[in-house]
This record gives sequence, C-alpha cells and structure tokens, in this order.
Amino acid sequence: MAEPKLADWAAVWQDGGPVDPRNNIDTASLIAAQPELAGVQIFDLDIPGVPARRYSPPDPADHLLVWMHGGAFVAGNLDMPEANWVALAIAARGSHVLSIDYRKAHRGVHFPLPLDDVLTAWVWAQSQGFSADRIHIGGASAGAALAASAVLSLRDSEGILPASVVLAYPIVHPELPPPATDLAARLAGLDDSLVFSAPLVDEISRNYIGRDGDLGDGYAFAGNGELHGHPPTYIINSDRDSLRASGELYARQLLDAGTKVIVEFEPDTTHGHLDQPHSDGAQRSVARIAHWLRFGA
Repeated sequence: MAEPKLADWAAVWQDGGPVDPRNNIDTASLIAAQPELAGVQIFDLDIPGVPARRYSPPDPADHLLVWMHGGAFVAGNLDMPEANWVALAIAARGSHVLSIDYRKAHRGVHFPLPLDDVLTAWVWAQSQGFSADRIHIGGASAGAALAASAVLSLRDSEGILPASVVLAYPIVHPELPPPATDLAARLAGLDDSLVFSAPLVDEISRNYIGRDGDLGDGYAFAGNGELHGHPPTYIINSDRDSLRASGELYARQLLDAGTKVIVEFEPDTTHGHLDQPHSDGAQRSVARIAHWLRFGA
C-alpha cells in the first residue's frame, strides 16, 4: 500500500474520518475479552463545551489522569480504543482517568481552540476533590501534543501544573526530525501506509496551526517551546514509528532543561499501538503508564 495522500487527509479534515469497522472494540466486547476491566465505573460528564468521561477504579485511589486521544488533530472520539480502552485499562490498574475530547482542526477550527478545550477540562479537574499534586496530564499522538502544550500554557499563565506528564508516541514538532540510525533501520521495509513522512507531518501541522499560523509557536508545538520548570515526564514511543524521532528529540530537550524524563519504546509496535487493545504491545504500554502514575513520578 502507498502512503496516504494529502488529498485523503483533506477528506478527513472535512468529516473526521470513516467509522471504525472493528466489531470488538466497544466497551462490552472489551470487558468480555479482558474481564479485569469489569470493575471500572464509567460516567459521562458535562464539562462546558468539552465532551468527557470519568473512569473510576474498583478500589479507592487518590490520583487522576487527564487524558486526550490522538487523530492528527482532525479525527478521533471518546469511543475509540485510544480513549475508551486506554482509560478503562489504566483505571482497572488503580488510577482515576478523565478522558476528554476536543474540537478538531477542520471547518475553520485551528489552534488554539483544541488547546482551549484541554485547558477547560484541566481547570474542571481541579474541582474534583484531588490534591493538586496528584493530578496528571497525558495523551497519545496529537493528544500528547495537546498535553505538552497545556503544560507550557499553564506554567506561563501561573496555572496549576500537573504532577507529571504522560506522552504516548507524541508529535510535538511541526517538522519531522530526522530519524536516528537505529530508528531508520526499524523503519526499513515498513509498509508506506504506516509511515508518517516529512511532507505529511508538515501538512498535518499546517492544517492544525492554520495556513497563516506560525509553525514556530512554542504553545502550538511544545518542541519549539521554552521547557524550563517542566513536570516529570514519561514518554512511551512506538518502536517502528517515524514519529518516534519527535518523542526522542523532545526527551533530550526536556533533559537539557533539567526535567526528570523517562523515555522508552514499545518493541515491535507501529504508530498508534494503543488503539489496538487486543495486542500485546498495547497491554504492555498501559501497564507501563499505570505504573508511572502510581509509582514513577
């Protein structure tokens, strides 16, 4: 298969993408396949203008993860596994999770509107009875970019910073960094349809920021931002993923800024592996994230 053409992405920008054809990713199917999820309680929430769900673990817990799904800033919703299953699986392992949606970058929506939604949900989360030093923020892919941007915005507006940041295969640079030698070797032979090329990343970035927007804006793309005073951060990349170059570069930038950082990759996975809830790689990654939330930060 060939890499998705930019024209195909233009269609996604108009309607949010096709309906997921899988018949085993709804909540009932997930619980049937993974009975440990059954004890999680799910609540639909009314955060003004921001669709959200709360996932409460079977046993008492004193911390909360505010989580955003990915989708190239143009697609995804609260029902996709990267939102629903990830929240279920992390909650089943002992953490409260607030999974939020955000406005997508199509029909005239651009930065900062998706980030505004994340910040609205973050402020709401502060009112839910958790100690301020026990609320974390995170996301996957574009959702990770929004989480990283939210941290810089909160820091510079004197808002309440998260206890830690969890970034799954983040895209936090508007231009795709060149891959290191070992990553280039892992990408060799990968089906083109699974690779985010530099032109495609550029198109995604320009669609998100707006055609007249500034690709150098450090609040839109945290990899361009000033990273001092950043909370502890856990980054989990997909193994065979060109966007791993962005996650690895961001980890180095955070380290240079004096931030505590753990960066890992999940072996034998491609981009978006948390959206594959029945895979070994996704299971390992949610276990890693849950461990970080409870013990690592």
